[in-house]
Amino acid sequence: MKIFAVLVIALALFTAACEDPAANKPRATTSEPTNATSSNTAVTAATPATKGEALALNPENSNVEFVGSKVTGKHDGGFEKFSGTIDLVNGKPEESSVSVDIDMASVVTDAAGLTDHLKTGDFFEVEKYPKSTFASTKIVADTAKGANAYTVTGDLEMRGVKKSITFPATITVTEADVAVKAEFAINRKDFGVNYAGMANDLIRDDVVLRLDLKSPRKK
Repeated sequence: MKIFAVLVIALALFTAACEDPAANKPRATTSEPTNATSSNTAVTAATPATKGEALALNPENSNVEFVGSKVTGKHDGGFEKFSGTIDLVNGKPEESSVSVDIDMASVVTDAAGLTDHLKTGDFFEVEKYPKSTFASTKIVADTAKGANAYTVTGDLEMRGVKKSITFPATITVTEADVAVKAEFAINRKDFGVNYAGMANDLIRDDVVLRLDLKSPRKK
C-alpha cells in the first residue's frame, strides 16, 4: 500500500508539472498591426497628445508578468522596468487608451539561468530589440460578461515584430484610480520567438501574459 501511495503521489506531481498554464486562459487573436511603423526603427511615430487625464503607469503601481512552459514544467517571469500612460477620457474606458513601453533587458524569472537565456538571440535578443511596446487602438465594453468587462485591441511590438492583438480585460474606473487587469495567452512564434528547446523537453508555443495596471487619478 505504501508503494502504491508513493506512485500515486509521484504521478500526481508529474501530471501537475506537465500541465499547460495557457490551456485554460483566453487566447488573444492576432492580425496585422493598425500602425505599421516600428518603434525599433530610427524614425518613430509621434506620440499622440492625450485627450483626457494622463495617468502614469510604472513598476511602483503596476505589474507586467508572463508564464512560459515546456514539457516538464513552467516558469514565472516579469519585467522590472517599464513605463506607460492611461489616457482616461470622460471617465469612460471606451473613449480612453493605454500605452506601455517595456525595457526588455529588465526581464526577470524564477531561474537565474533562464533569465540570462531570455536576453539572448534564442528569445528576446535584447541588444538588438531593447524595447517592446503596446498601444491600444480600441476598447469595447462586453456587457454580457459584466459591468467592468471589456475587449481591448492594440498594437503589440516585440522582437521587432508588430501585430494587432485582441484580448479580454477588466477595467475599473473610480474617483481614486483606474485599474486594468488581463490574463491571456499569445503565441510566441507570432513575434519571432522561435527557439524550440531541447528535443525531449520542448517549449510550448503559447505564453500567458498577465497585466495588473493601476494608476492613481490626480486630485
